[in-house]
Amino acid sequence: MAARVEVSRGRDAGRTSLGRDFGWLWAAYAAGTLGTWVAFHALPLLAITVLHKGTAEVAALAAVGAAVGAVVAAPLGPWVEFRRKRSVMVAMDLVRCAALLSVVVAYALGRLGFTQLLVVSVLVAAADITFGAASGAHLKALVRPEDLLVAQARLESTTWTATVLGPPLGGGLAALLGPVATVVADAVSYLLSAAGIRAIRRPEVRPGGADRPRVRARDLVEGWRHLLTHPVLRPLFLNAVLANGLIMATAPLLAVLMLGPLGFAPWQYGLVFAVPCVGGLIGSRFARRLVARFGRRRVLLTSGVLRVCWPVGLVFIHPGLSGLLLVMGVELALITCSGVFNPVLATHRLELTDTGRVARTLTAWSVSAKAAVAALTALWGLLATVTGPRAALAVAGGLLLATPLLLPWRQTALSGDG
Repeated sequence: MAARVEVSRGRDAGRTSLGRDFGWLWAAYAAGTLGTWVAFHALPLLAITVLHKGTAEVAALAAVGAAVGAVVAAPLGPWVEFRRKRSVMVAMDLVRCAALLSVVVAYALGRLGFTQLLVVSVLVAAADITFGAASGAHLKALVRPEDLLVAQARLESTTWTATVLGPPLGGGLAALLGPVATVVADAVSYLLSAAGIRAIRRPEVRPGGADRPRVRARDLVEGWRHLLTHPVLRPLFLNAVLANGLIMATAPLLAVLMLGPLGFAPWQYGLVFAVPCVGGLIGSRFARRLVARFGRRRVLLTSGVLRVCWPVGLVFIHPGLSGLLLVMGVELALITCSGVFNPVLATHRLELTDTGRVARTLTAWSVSAKAAVAALTALWGLLATVTGPRAALAVAGGLLLATPLLLPWRQTALSGDG
């Protein structure tokens, strides 16, 4: 027993090695994620600067791409479930690469149109969801159960690193080479991601049901059935979808306030969201240590509560340096708590889902999350036109304070607690 304790301490004290295959998966994820953030808002930028579209068209590009992409991805969950996951991931990388390169070719030929941008945004959104479902299922097969939290924390930290570095790199690239340069970078990142996935050497087991001639109707809703009938996943799912949707719905309202009546410069607006992303790195780095010390249940519930306590403070935003620091402080606290909550939630979700339905469950979760963000963003836009953006921020902040009621408080223990 003493020897086992010493081994455990040694693993906790140093950096856990998850093997070369996870290293390739991690590298592929890093490449694709950095490319995404380098090209952040690249398609809307092309719509504005090249096609000279207005606010309505740009908003439609963002909303329609996400919403229709989610609808397209929904029936792909069962298809992913019964396919080898690495093949699906490579295929989705190539789909995204080809879609983005079509924009580059059309731009070079002077044939770029708004309809093409809409189609590309839908394809990329659908491929994102499908890739994520296949990646999550593959991660569960690739990593030992006791190392899942470590793996999820590393992916989470990579996301926040890309969020900090990507937009400034993309801005510089666009300034030097033009708006289409970031689209090229994003396309190349998916080729690098596909190469990293192909480098994984561990044999992949052929999924059960791979010989099915077609997807059954019950397969289409299996992910939602699992999420809504599981006593722990149901409250976590509802909490995450609603909380994330409300948080994202306030982003356009805050932009209107900061760049409009409050008079902040665009670089200040960018800075106020880039710098607090460091909190995501901090939170994800400490997630495993917090779980080891306090147990998964306490960390999940505490970080789930804390992450929604801060946005209501945005109501008090005002001009000047102090207003800028207020927003940065709110975002830093929110992102730090999310950096702890997200990898713990992702790990718990995988552990509570049978291997044979991970892809369908993750697809259902992602589709629901994107649909909620689209719907709540539109609803809060309408609310802001009636009440003003500050009042709409207050309503969203108040509702966020109520979302912890959806967390699984009645469960006396969560798997993985010590």
